[in-house]
Amino acid sequence: MTNEPSEQHIVQGKFVSEKISKIRWQNEPFAETKTFLTGSWDNPINKITLWTLQTNEDEESDPVVVTSDPCYGDVTEIKFINKDFFVVSSSDGTVKVLQILENPYSKFKEHITWKNLHYYSTGENACCTGFSTFEQDIVSVGEDGRINLLTAHQKEIVRSIDTAESCSICCIDFLKHNEILTGNIRGHMKIWDLRNYQDRPVPFMLSDQVTTEVTSVAHHPTQRHIVVAGGGDGSLTVWDLRRNTYPVSQLNAHAKSVTEILFHPDRPDNLFTSSTSGELWHWNNASQSKSKFDNGDAHWLNSFGGKGKVTVCASVHKPINSIDINKSTLLLGCDNEAIYTIKNVNL
Repeated sequence: MTNEPSEQHIVQGKFVSEKISKIRWQNEPFAETKTFLTGSWDNPINKITLWTLQTNEDEESDPVVVTSDPCYGDVTEIKFINKDFFVVSSSDGTVKVLQILENPYSKFKEHITWKNLHYYSTGENACCTGFSTFEQDIVSVGEDGRINLLTAHQKEIVRSIDTAESCSICCIDFLKHNEILTGNIRGHMKIWDLRNYQDRPVPFMLSDQVTTEVTSVAHHPTQRHIVVAGGGDGSLTVWDLRRNTYPVSQLNAHAKSVTEILFHPDRPDNLFTSSTSGELWHWNNASQSKSKFDNGDAHWLNSFGGKGKVTVCASVHKPINSIDINKSTLLLGCDNEAIYTIKNVNL
């Protein structure tokens, strides 16, 4: 492997006149989807937009807008909970469940809206920095240090941990149906057992040497005790949560803050990371990871050295905020007001 894009990669960009904060493929359980969502930020009124890939006369896949809805506040996360229903959060502290309708010219149908989920002691709205889903359950976190447990079945909040943190919670991940992992601006990570109403999490540090915020977390699709965390300094840290006293691997990876971490859902030997430095890296270690994971080890990320980091889109000089993959096609949402599709990713 080299540090340059493979000749097999087909990279196509589309200027969309807005900064993209989130990009997500629509869930198609048994088919390769051509439909995806984007959310924007840094506009007076932002948008949630549904796109479809259409083949043009040059045999290129051109993203075409199907429909869009306004969003009051920056879009901070989008996740599908099934094929047609998705959840979106915003910087004004709101979380919504929306539906994509079969009529392609219809707006999204709003099912549940939780307003003012996140707020400061002054009553002012706080940013919902993100959420995670497990089937129909949703857990949101925010700059107010609050954790909210929701369900797509009801408007009432299932549970709130109002003083989970005294600082901003940056990211969250569902590990199990009853267990979540949070990361905060001070570099602290905590595991919360949602069955325990005493609100006593298991805490640990992203790094003993450098205090940096935890900007992104992701678990291995088939071995959920393996977690990769990204830092505000561009570092990547691998944890085996069965023995979480110390990380099993720490890497100085990106030049700047890690924005998202993505395991390929079907081929989890492939890991993708993006950064505010404009870098997108593909970490691939299929030849070694099986035996290492079978042995309960997660040092696989270190075994790449310098050769396993493949910059598949090196020309983006502004932050890559969001990534998603379907089969062998990557989506990128960026601050240069463009979205990119990268086809034929070598997995």
